[in-house]
Amino acid sequence: MINFHVTNRELCVCNIKVGGVTSSSLFLIGDAETLTMASLFDTPPESVIIGPFVPLSLS
Repeated sequence: MINFHVTNRELCVCNIKVGGVTSSSLFLIGDAETLTMASLFDTPPESVIIGPFVPLSLS
């Protein structure tokens, strides 16, 4: 268990540029009371093919 204390201050986001995301991603701006993340992978490791990242469309 990780205890993480955050003191919130004013936040101003003017510009965000995301070049790509993975299959397990979290992108959050703002407050969240609780974040719960879990992962389940039922494919044998030897059958996984990890290809190059696919960039997001700029349009």
